[in-house]
Amino acid sequence: MDDVGGSLGGLFAGIVLKRLGYNVRILERNPTPLLHHQGAGVVAGGDVQSFFRKYDSTQRPLAVTSKLRHYLDKDGNQIYREDTVQKMTSWDLLYYLLRANFDGVDSEYCEVPMPLEGEGTGTYQHGHTVKSIRDVEKKIEIDYEDKEGFKGSMAADLVIGADGPSSTLRSLLIPEVKREYAGYVAWRGTVPEAGVSQAATEAFIEKFTFYHSEGLQILAYVIPGSNGTLDIGKRLINWVWYCNYPQGSKIYTELMTDSEGRKHHNTLPVGKMREEIWEQQKDYALNSLPPQFAEIVCDTKQPFIQAITDILSPRNSFFDGKVLLIGDACAGFRPHTAASTSQAAFDAQKLDELMRGAISGTQWEQKTMEYARRVQRRGVEMGQWSQFGHHPLSS
Repeated sequence: MDDVGGSLGGLFAGIVLKRLGYNVRILERNPTPLLHHQGAGVVAGGDVQSFFRKYDSTQRPLAVTSKLRHYLDKDGNQIYREDTVQKMTSWDLLYYLLRANFDGVDSEYCEVPMPLEGEGTGTYQHGHTVKSIRDVEKKIEIDYEDKEGFKGSMAADLVIGADGPSSTLRSLLIPEVKREYAGYVAWRGTVPEAGVSQAATEAFIEKFTFYHSEGLQILAYVIPGSNGTLDIGKRLINWVWYCNYPQGSKIYTELMTDSEGRKHHNTLPVGKMREEIWEQQKDYALNSLPPQFAEIVCDTKQPFIQAITDILSPRNSFFDGKVLLIGDACAGFRPHTAASTSQAAFDAQKLDELMRGAISGTQWEQKTMEYARRVQRRGVEMGQWSQFGHHPLSS
C-alpha cells in the first residue's frame, strides 16, 4: 500500500492500513525526515477524538478543554456566551503521536508504543515527489523523483492520495480542478499563556474567544505547549486573524513576499515575514482589535500567514477504487469549519470499514464525498458571511 503525503491525513490512513496487517509506504515530498510545524492550533472534533481512542497506542492526553465560547466587543467586554465544551490541540502534538504509531519516531512528545500483534509495517520515505501515476493491470504504478534527483517507479495494490489542498496526485488525475483564492488570509501565531496580562487570561484561558467587525474576524484558544505539554502555565494561546486582501492587489503581493524577496502562493512560513509588514499589522491590531486580542497579536514572535482557498474534487475514487483521495486532497475546507483534520480522520476510519468489508467501495465514496461537499459548502458560507457580509455580533 502506498500513501502519497506524509502529514496528518497520510498518517491517519497509514496507521489504519498498518493495523489491518498491510505493509504501508508513505511518500512525502518534503526533503527533511520530519515535517516542521508552524505552531498551528487544531480543534479536535469528534472524528479526531474517536480516531485517537481507537488507534493511538500511546494513549497520552492530547487536548486542552475549552469550556466556554464567547464574543467580545471592541472594548474587550463580553457581549455573548455559550457554555460549549470543545477540545483544542496542536498540529505538532498530533503529528508526533501519529509518527510514533506509524513508524516509531521517538520524540519528547510521547514514548514509542510496542508493535501490535498482526500489524503490518510502516515506512516513511521523505524527499519523494510523485511525477505520474497509471493503472497497470491489478496494480497502480507511480513514477517519482527523490531529493537527490534519482527517478524511479514503484507499484502498489492501493494508493491513498493525502497530499493536501495543492495535491499533486489530484492534479495528475483531474488537472482541471484548481485551488482558488477566496479573497482573504489568516494571520496566525501563538504566545505563552504565562506571559499575558490578567485581562487576557480572563478572556482566553479555557475559552474559545471571538471578535468580529466589518471584513475582520479574530479568534483565540489555548493549545498544548512545548512537546505537547498540557501543564497549566506552560501552554500556548493560539490566535487566528482573518483579513481581506483582493487577489492581485499590491498589498496582497507585498504581504506574501518574504524577507528574501520570494513570493509565496498559499503560505508565508514562520520566520519569513518582513519586519515592516509585521510592524504595520501590529499597528493595525492596536487600532482595530479589542485590547486583549491586540496584546497577544503584538506579543507574537513568530507569526505566519495562510491564504484562504477553496478546492473541491468532483470525485475521490479512481481506477476501480485502487486510488483514493482523502482529506484536503479531496476537499480543502475554509478554517472557519474547524474540520480539516476531522475530515482526514473521518475518511481514514471509513477506509478501515472499506478494507474490512463492512462497506463497499461505492459506499465509501458516497459517504466521504457527502461529508466533503457538505462541510466545504458550509465553510464557504461561513467565510463569506464573516468577511464580506454582516455578522450579528459584529462591532
